[in-house]
Amino acid sequence: VRVLHLKENIASLARLLASTSHGGFPVVCRPKLDHTEVFQGTIKRLELCMLLENEHIFEPETNDESFSSSHPLSYEKITVEKLPNPSRLTMLLNRYTTDPRYQQLFINLEPYINKSAMSVQAHFSLQRTYIIFRTLGLRHLTVVDLQNRVVGVITRKDLMPFPLEERLRLQLAPQ
Repeated sequence: VRVLHLKENIASLARLLASTSHGGFPVVCRPKLDHTEVFQGTIKRLELCMLLENEHIFEPETNDESFSSSHPLSYEKITVEKLPNPSRLTMLLNRYTTDPRYQQLFINLEPYINKSAMSVQAHFSLQRTYIIFRTLGLRHLTVVDLQNRVVGVITRKDLMPFPLEERLRLQLAPQ
């Protein structure tokens, strides 16, 4: 599972977006230094792309709580149906991954994540998962363990009849 952190490195984020086609990502954080990373919410790929087009919200890394977006972008600015300029984004992703300056810059994703995103336990019923998808019109659903650590993501494609039947048949077939 590819997860993001509340405070994400710009170069790493650009590499992730350039190398995957995922539509959304779980966001995790470590509540305390000695704790494991736990699920906080989700963020869509398009929202991440829109955030990366606004360099003024990038900040140098800090180890204290002062790291916060001093001028967070408005909801309307990051929620779009499609990218306004895909070629500009490709150019930006390339610059962010190759220019060493962006290794030292971070973005605070906390103001932009969906903190009320649905998640299910790892051993949740497949039938109920399907009902949740259909009822809520979800695109992806985060799977967590008993400690709320991200262990997977279910997409609509995973629940399509043919791939699902094939996977169940293979799993139920005698070894």
